[in-house]
Amino acid sequence: MQNMKIVILSRGPRLYSTRRLREACKARGHDVRVFNPLDFSINVEKGNPELFYKNKLFPHYDAVIPRVGASITFFGTAVLRQFQEMGLYCLNSSLGIATARDKLRSTQLLARHNIGFPQTIFVKRKESILGAIEELGGAPVVIKLLEGTQGIGVILADTNKVAEAIIETLHSTKQNVLIQKFVKESKGRDIRAIVVGGHVIAAMRRVAQGDEFRSNVHRGGRVEKVDLDESYKRTAVRAAQIMGLNIAGVDMLEGDDGPQVMEVNSSPGLEGIERATGVDVAGAMVEFLEKQSNFPEIDLRQRLTLDKGYGVAEIHILKNSEMIGKTIEEIGFRDKDIVIMSIKRETTTISNPKITRDLQEGDLLLCFGKLENMRSLIVQKRKRRRKRKAS
Repeated sequence: MQNMKIVILSRGPRLYSTRRLREACKARGHDVRVFNPLDFSINVEKGNPELFYKNKLFPHYDAVIPRVGASITFFGTAVLRQFQEMGLYCLNSSLGIATARDKLRSTQLLARHNIGFPQTIFVKRKESILGAIEELGGAPVVIKLLEGTQGIGVILADTNKVAEAIIETLHSTKQNVLIQKFVKESKGRDIRAIVVGGHVIAAMRRVAQGDEFRSNVHRGGRVEKVDLDESYKRTAVRAAQIMGLNIAGVDMLEGDDGPQVMEVNSSPGLEGIERATGVDVAGAMVEFLEKQSNFPEIDLRQRLTLDKGYGVAEIHILKNSEMIGKTIEEIGFRDKDIVIMSIKRETTTISNPKITRDLQEGDLLLCFGKLENMRSLIVQKRKRRRKRKAS
């Protein structure tokens, strides 16, 4: 592997995670420096994207490892986006980080892809609060600030009235909050899985201490190595992919119905997981960066819709579809000027499927091609009626 010049974006050069990533880069022969993202200036100029660092033109580098803190998400991701526009490979993209940091948006995305998570409600009006709590089955409920991190801004309310009072107080300070069903069976425990390049490379169980229900290491939680079963591994990998992250720490509760994703972290801390598991997580991240450095992030929305009348669409193979049991070739997708990029089949994704692949009920096809032709294959969705539990 050719030596690279690597940027670590971090405000804390002495933090464990930053130090370990720097050591891992140096151990593999790379030239690496830590830069504070707040010291950059972004020069947006037609055909000439540039960055200045402490008022000096930033020199050429090959790749970026972002460790952008939650308190500077907006500016930090803007700097990272500029690096991407300059053609540098970024271990996580600015869009992926911004998506994962938005707790409401990330939860909506998980729901869209049928990933398990605690039922969540977002309200803005005072008169909606009590109804939302009752919809979740009543107290106890978990109240979360949208911008919280490391367990900060996560509150367990034991009664409906207490929950209502807390939310009203937070709303009065212009805070956005989520109300979430409390997963009782988790008993103050959760799973942190580290995903690197579509694989879980390390996992630990975090256990809250004393009366604390939050199991974060920063809140004093105890950690232990854990061997995950396939359902937890698949959920962690899918959650990271849905957020658009190459590197992620996926936090999951152990629910009666299987893994329940709490949060997807774009800059997971390394100290707890490395000490609990003995895995060189920092080294695995740098190794992945080496393999992927020649493949910068591509925004498909910008690239694939430039030709008039062409775009990306999803085609769902519903019950009684005439396409069930036929191959891609028999249906004539190519003749219709449509390319199938992937097939999502239950928990499996089939990338670049062969024309001999047959389609099954429930398949979700990700396609690029002529929009008019794809429109004729998309069945109008029926309005779904909500199934409410019997009271």
